[in-house]
Amino acid sequence: MNKVFDTAAAQEAVLTDLLEDVRARRDEFEKLTYVPPDVIAKLKAAGAYRAFVPRELGGDAKSPAEFCRLIERLAEADASTAWVASFGVSAVYLAALPASTYRAIYGADPDTVFAGAIFPPQTAREVAGGFEVQGRWPYCSGCMGASLIGAGIRVEGGTSSGLPRMAVMPREKVSIKHTWDTIGLAATGSHDVVVDNVVVPEEWTFIRGGKPHREEPVFRYPSMALAAQVLAVVGLGTARDALNWIHREARDKPAITGAPPIGARPYIQAELARAEARLYAARSFFYGAMEEAWEQVLAGRPLEQDCHVRLRLSATDAAAAGADVTRMAFVMAGTEAIRRGHPVQRCMLDAAAVAQHAFLGQGTWTSAGAALLGQPTFPGYP
Repeated sequence: MNKVFDTAAAQEAVLTDLLEDVRARRDEFEKLTYVPPDVIAKLKAAGAYRAFVPRELGGDAKSPAEFCRLIERLAEADASTAWVASFGVSAVYLAALPASTYRAIYGADPDTVFAGAIFPPQTAREVAGGFEVQGRWPYCSGCMGASLIGAGIRVEGGTSSGLPRMAVMPREKVSIKHTWDTIGLAATGSHDVVVDNVVVPEEWTFIRGGKPHREEPVFRYPSMALAAQVLAVVGLGTARDALNWIHREARDKPAITGAPPIGARPYIQAELARAEARLYAARSFFYGAMEEAWEQVLAGRPLEQDCHVRLRLSATDAAAAGADVTRMAFVMAGTEAIRRGHPVQRCMLDAAAVAQHAFLGQGTWTSAGAALLGQPTFPGYP
């Protein structure tokens, strides 16, 4: 058998097993509030964390679109698992660390799992050996499965580039406070992390969104845009999951009132068509902008400002589409969808949570418009 085909088939078998497992265990994950270690191990086996790691360090060197399609498939099975897996993108922005530090991380283990919490940046003192870090940070998604944790800092008396600095430290140096209790993305384990006077060497700190110290193509792709895209695609996969439920259940399932099955009702037919169109349009914009930028990166051409903006705008639109389409599916599903734990209800809440993220929320529409018009934007945008 062809070796490449054999490897691809084996990887697909691993992924298929993973998808079946997480779909069956979504309720378990929500009760835990995090994705358990055995599933993190399966995500590693599926290549989620080595996707962007250079081949010379044992990684797979995937393209942005290849990675996003993996996350989208995971989201069709479980949005929280996909969200946690999306932080495989860390291998891109951690390239702003010194090259020796990056190699120490991924050369030792290309499947290293990193979780970070940037805001609010906490004041760190410069001391002998590095920076003394202390404080508490919320929203550290995936921290329960991580071996490295990053925390946003501002150096006391230092100058600022406008972008936050992150300090990276072993998981055992950090306390995790189980604060995550939400109605959407309930199993991402986005708990608070607490650091108590840990000295982090300067070479284990970096500017989030700073210049990478690697030369491979993916490190020339806009890292802040990619960070938004890998989250937004969770909404697209979740929306597909919701519409798939409608397709399965709408055809023949009778109404308890004796009315025709929902699939036989003209207003449902029209709404499903609108939902499919919205999702297809958002996916087309999302992957189209990504592939356009990637082609330019591979050709060695610098990306124009408008291309940067399209990457961010397509991510915002994808997240909004996920929220819109799952809401449409919830309405189409009828009264039964209000039952706690209903799959379409879960999709709606998960997709709504995706669209609330700071990289994808309402303010990013304003930033996109401002950038297109040459007006000032928030630091780091696009």
